[in-house]
Amino acid sequence: MAGVRNLTQAEAVERAGLLEVDGYEIVLDLTDGAGNPGEGTFRSTTTVQFRCARPGASTFIEVAAESIRAATLNGRPVDTSGWTAERGLTLPELAATNTLVVDATFAYSNSGQGLHRSVDPVDGEVYLYSQFETTDAQRVFACFDQPDLKSVYTWRATVPAHWRVVSNMPVEREEPLPAGGKTVHFGQSPRMSTYVTALCAGPYHEVREQHDGIDLGVLCRRSVAAHLDADQVFEVTRQGFDFFHRNFGMRYPLAKYDQVVVPEFNALAMENFGCVVNAEPQFVFRSTVTDAEYEQRANVILHEMAHMWFGNLVTMRWWNDLWLNESFAEWASHWCNSEATRFTDAWSTFLSVRKNWGYRQDQLSSTHPVYCEMPDVAAVEVNFDGITYAKGAAVLKQLVAYVGMGSFLAGLQAYFRRYAWGNATFDDLLTELESASGLPLRKFAAQWLETSQVNSLRPIVEIGPDGRYTAVSVRQDAPAEHPTLRTHRIGVGLYDLERAGGEGGQDSGRERLVRRQLLEVTVDGERTDLPELVGLPAADVLLLNDEDLTYAKLRLDERSLRTVVRHIGGFDKALARSLCWTAAWDMLRDAEMSARDYLALVLGGLPAERDITLVGNTLRQAAGALTFYADPAWAPTGWAALARAARAEVDSAEPGSGFQLAWARAYISAARGDDLDELRGWLDGTVQPPAGLTIDSELRWALVQALVASGAADEALIDAELAADRTADGERAAAQARALVPTPEAKAAVWRQITGPDPLPNWQHRALLLGFQHPTQVALTEPYVAKFHEVVADIWARRDNEPAQEFAVLGYPSYQVSEATVAATDAWLAADSHPAPLRRLLMEGKDGVVRALRARAADRAA
Repeated sequence: MAGVRNLTQAEAVERAGLLEVDGYEIVLDLTDGAGNPGEGTFRSTTTVQFRCARPGASTFIEVAAESIRAATLNGRPVDTSGWTAERGLTLPELAATNTLVVDATFAYSNSGQGLHRSVDPVDGEVYLYSQFETTDAQRVFACFDQPDLKSVYTWRATVPAHWRVVSNMPVEREEPLPAGGKTVHFGQSPRMSTYVTALCAGPYHEVREQHDGIDLGVLCRRSVAAHLDADQVFEVTRQGFDFFHRNFGMRYPLAKYDQVVVPEFNALAMENFGCVVNAEPQFVFRSTVTDAEYEQRANVILHEMAHMWFGNLVTMRWWNDLWLNESFAEWASHWCNSEATRFTDAWSTFLSVRKNWGYRQDQLSSTHPVYCEMPDVAAVEVNFDGITYAKGAAVLKQLVAYVGMGSFLAGLQAYFRRYAWGNATFDDLLTELESASGLPLRKFAAQWLETSQVNSLRPIVEIGPDGRYTAVSVRQDAPAEHPTLRTHRIGVGLYDLERAGGEGGQDSGRERLVRRQLLEVTVDGERTDLPELVGLPAADVLLLNDEDLTYAKLRLDERSLRTVVRHIGGFDKALARSLCWTAAWDMLRDAEMSARDYLALVLGGLPAERDITLVGNTLRQAAGALTFYADPAWAPTGWAALARAARAEVDSAEPGSGFQLAWARAYISAARGDDLDELRGWLDGTVQPPAGLTIDSELRWALVQALVASGAADEALIDAELAADRTADGERAAAQARALVPTPEAKAAVWRQITGPDPLPNWQHRALLLGFQHPTQVALTEPYVAKFHEVVADIWARRDNEPAQEFAVLGYPSYQVSEATVAATDAWLAADSHPAPLRRLLMEGKDGVVRALRARAADRAA
C-alpha cells in the first residue's frame, strides 16, 4: 500500500532506544493565503526537540509529504535528495540534544487518512479532520511516528476567520491576520503518542457544557446541526465520566473533552486525546432510528472515553498490544453501559453483535492468537478485527470472572498509577493483577491469548424414568488444526417452563422459562462431570455459559433444543435469549442446522422478541442465511416467507416503535415480485404506509435502492430522489443506488470507477463497492470473479491503506458461492509474490465461500 513508511518493529525498538522526544511545535497554514480554505495541499512546519543517547548516530523521521521545502538539523541544512514519503528523511550525525525544523507541503486526503478534506454539498463549506492511527500523523507533520516515542505538542493553525479549530488542548488565543483569516494558538499538551494527537477545523456547530470540572463539547457540521441531540450525548458522557472516575481510581487528566462529529469517516470513532472524532451517520440521526442505534452510539461514546485511560494515558509500547488497547475499551464500554446508563442489557448486545464478530473471525483460516507479534505496520493494519476487539474483550470478561471484580479493579488502578503518561505491556498489567488477586495468571494468559480458534461446549445429559438427572457432563471440543482445550468458568442455568398466571394483562397465559437454579462451575479438559446436578429434576432447558462468562460456542441437548425452538421468547432475560439465538446461528454456519430450519426458528420466535438489538441483528442474520447458506433453488421460497412475516409484523408492531421500523427494514430488503409495487407506492405516496411508519430519508433511500436493484426503477428515480436530498447522506445513498443498477453496462461503468487510475473519495468508493454486488444479481456479476483477481494486487499497491482494504474485502466475489470462485482464489494464492496482509484478506474471502458451500449442501439435504 502506498503513501507512508512501513515501519518495522525492529526499527521502532532501535529508534526508541536511541531517542527521547522532548517536544513538537506544529504550524499549519490551511488557507490559500487570502483567508479562504486551501485546496489540494497545505503547508506544515514542524520543529522537533529531541535527545540522542549515542551522539554521532543517525536515525530517520517520517515525513509523508508532497514535497519538502526545507529541513535543518541543529541549524544545518539536511540533505533531502534521498527522501521519499515511503522512506522518510534521514537525520545524520545527531548531537546529544537536537532541534529539527521541517518545512513541507502536504496533501489533503480524501481517503480518511491524514488530514481529510470534505466539502459539504448543502452549503459548500469545507471541513477538515485528522485521523492518525496507525501511523498517519506523518501525513500532516514530520514525526517519529511510533507509540512509545511520546512527547508534548503545541499546535498553531491558520484558518479562515469563521472557522472553529479543535485540538487536544484548549485554545489559548486567536490572532486575526491582515490578509484575512486568523491564526489559532493551542496550549502545550501533556505527553502522548503521535497517533492520538488531533486537529479538526471548519465552520463546526458547537454545543458546550461543564461537568465535574471538565469542559465538554459536541461539534458537528452546520448543515446537520438541527439533528444533533446534544443533550442525550452529554447525558451518556456524564454517566461515563462518573462511572470511570469511581472505578479507575484516577480522574480524566485533561481540562476539556470534545466529541467532533465528522463526515466520511472510515471507522465508528477515534480516541484522540481530548478530541474524539465520531462518524456522522452513526452519531447524528437525520431519520427515525431504533433504540439499538442509540445503544450503539452510547457504546461508542464509552469505548472512546475508556481509551482516555487505556491507550492514551497508558499506551502500548508497540502494536503487539493493540488487542489490549481495543479489547479493554470494548469490555469497559459494555460494562459501563450495562451499569451506568439505561442500556442495561448491553452484555446481550455484546454477545449478539460483537462476540459473533469474534467467533466468525476466529474460525477463518487466518485466525491468530489474541496476542501476536506485529512485524511491521502493514501487518497491524489488517488486525483491527473481531479477534482484536471482541474475542479479546470476551477474554477480559472471563478474566474478571476468574479473579473477581474487586481484584481486577485494584490491579487496574495500580497499573494506571504506575504507568501514567508512559508505555506498558500486557505483562505489566498481568503483574499488577496477580499482585492484587494473589492468583497466578500466566497459565490463564497463555491458554487464552497465545492460542487460536474457539472451543465448543456441549451438554451430555442422562435422565432417569423419574425425570431426574442421572448424569450430566460438559464435553469440550476443539478444531483438529487448533486442538487447545481451555479452562472455562461458566454459569449453568436450569430453566423450567411455566405458564404465567393472572387474569387479563399481557402476560396472562404466556409460557415463561423461569430459571430455577444457576451454578458456577469450572470446565477443564475434554469432559467435565457435574455431579451437583445428579438427582435434580431435569430442566426444560439446561443452558451452558449462562450469563455469558466465557468465550465458546454452545450447543443444546435435545430436550433443551426442542423447548427453545418452541419457546425461545419465554426467557425473561435478554442475555439468555441471545445465547440461544447465537447457538442457532452457529449451528447454521457449521452446517448443523439447515437454512430453512433456521428461518423457521426466526419466523416462529422472533416476533415475540422484546430486545430491539436482538430483533435487528437476527433479521440481518436471516437475510444472510438466505443469501449465503440456503440452497439457491429454495432461497426464493425463503425470501417470500421472510417478506410475508416482516410485512405482517410491520402491521402488528406498536405504531412508530423501533420494532416496527426494524421489521419494515427487513421487509424492504426481502421484497421481491409483487411486493415491489407496495414499496413503490410507499415511495411515491400512492399507497398509504402502515400507521406509525414514517417514510423519512433513510427509508426512502432504502426503497429506492430495493426498487433499482430489482429492476423496478431506473436512474431517473435516483436523480429525482437526490434532487430532493442534496446532502452528504443523499449523495452516498445515490452512489450506492447507481451501483445497484442491474445492467451489464452499469456494472462495467462502476467497475471502471473503482479500479481506475484516479482514487475516489472514500465515501464514494465505499458506496460503489456496497452496491456492486447484490443477492438478486449473482449472474450479472459472475464475470467479475476473474476481473477481481486480475486487479486486486495492483489496487493494493497503489491505493492508501483504507481503500485498498475495502476493495479487497468488499470487492471480493463473496456472492459467487461456487467451486469456481474457490479455484480462482486458490490460483491467485498460489503466486508467492503477493503481500502477506493482502493474502490474508483473500483467504478470508475464500473461507466464507467454502463455509457457504457446506451450508448450502446441508440445506439441500434437508
